[in-house]
Amino acid sequence: MLIDTSTAKDFINEDAIWATIEKADTPDPAEVRDILAKAAERKGLTQYETAVLLQNTDKDLDEEIFSTAMAVKQGIYGNRLVLFAPLYITNECCNKCAYCGFNADNDDLDRRTLNDAEIASETRVLEDLGQKRLLLVYGEHPRLDAKWIAHTMQVVYDTISEKSGEIRRVNVNCAPLDVDGFRALQETGIGTYQCFQETYHRKTYEKVHLAGRKTNYLWRLNALHRAQEAGIDDVAMGALFGLYDHRFEMLALLQHAEQLEKDWGVGPHTISFPRMEPALGSEMSYDPPYAISKHDFKKVVAILRLAVPYTGLILTTRENAEYRRELIKVGVSQISGGSRTYPGAYTDPEYDRPDVQQFCVGDNRSFDEVIRDVVEQGYLPSWCTACYRLGRTGEHFMELAKKGFIQKFCHPNAMMTFNEYLNDYASPETREAGRLFLEKELKGIGDEKTHTRIAERMKRIDAGERDLYF
Repeated sequence: MLIDTSTAKDFINEDAIWATIEKADTPDPAEVRDILAKAAERKGLTQYETAVLLQNTDKDLDEEIFSTAMAVKQGIYGNRLVLFAPLYITNECCNKCAYCGFNADNDDLDRRTLNDAEIASETRVLEDLGQKRLLLVYGEHPRLDAKWIAHTMQVVYDTISEKSGEIRRVNVNCAPLDVDGFRALQETGIGTYQCFQETYHRKTYEKVHLAGRKTNYLWRLNALHRAQEAGIDDVAMGALFGLYDHRFEMLALLQHAEQLEKDWGVGPHTISFPRMEPALGSEMSYDPPYAISKHDFKKVVAILRLAVPYTGLILTTRENAEYRRELIKVGVSQISGGSRTYPGAYTDPEYDRPDVQQFCVGDNRSFDEVIRDVVEQGYLPSWCTACYRLGRTGEHFMELAKKGFIQKFCHPNAMMTFNEYLNDYASPETREAGRLFLEKELKGIGDEKTHTRIAERMKRIDAGERDLYF
């Protein structure tokens, strides 16, 4: 595949970002509170307003940032929390990225690309755990092209377990493709295409990407635009925190989101914000050049929720269980659970293998343990994929979300998918806790017609029907 960046846009204005950060230095408490009052209306924030909140140093005001983010999240998403799992298809990679365990120079890494039978086997394990939404993850290698990626997606969709298992939404995290390549993924039924810029700071980008296709900053920066051109209207962005100043990365993420909105009428479906974790063969990962404290990272999550209120925020198992609970409260709307980060991981009898994984996992609990903990925190686990299959995606989804659509449709659909999980996959302890939780949720449905419709479908699920949704 030839890389042509002749029409690529460089829409990250570094000078403007630094000027905004400088202008927002040492903000007045009254200004911070004015911005929080605006944020509470769920209308988003400007880059300047975001910078003001990032640079607040008053701990009491930080607590107000957290509480406002919690209120905004509750107002939009309620207590619903979407769950998924990553499925690594290959760790073969031609790129030399200083922070990544899959670095092409890492001779200590056991390289592996799953064949069709292995992909199906991994998928069945995940299905038998109760997973319905997968994120397929790929390294970048010249012989692993878009046609092959699309084929592996189809293998996953075609794999059905003996229980009620099938994967209903396949999202993809792979290297940037050309428009024709993205079109192949779209035709195969991709859910969301996810691509992280890693860092938006050009000099840092050049410093940490030493060789391979990933050295091309603009090719990667415009990947989501090409995906949109190919018809993929759910796209996802992210930055790896620890590579550069978190304030810069935050404002650059917003610039990227604004450019997507300007050019395609809709911003990112989700934003991810992984923190750098130790990885085999990467000295940088053990001592990040811009390590971010837990407090500041929590602020990043909360402020993201305020800045882009209707965008999904994804939290992976990089963070430990206790810290994940904190971050979920202040803005996270999607989490992975029971994750393993190397090809063949879910059928591997060993639990933790640093010689093959991309990075160290902080939350090693089983999927069922994560589900039970989520319920005990008062959150409703969701595997709903109705919007995707009914065409409620991209700009259409965002328009509906701003009108309270998520509470009206996504919450009932989440209840039904959770009931499936309790019937088919849950441990006795989780099933008991989940039944009580769903009874409480059903009683909380104030509209009599909606209550009746949900109750009727819950009974049908208990009787053996599956995949019911509004």
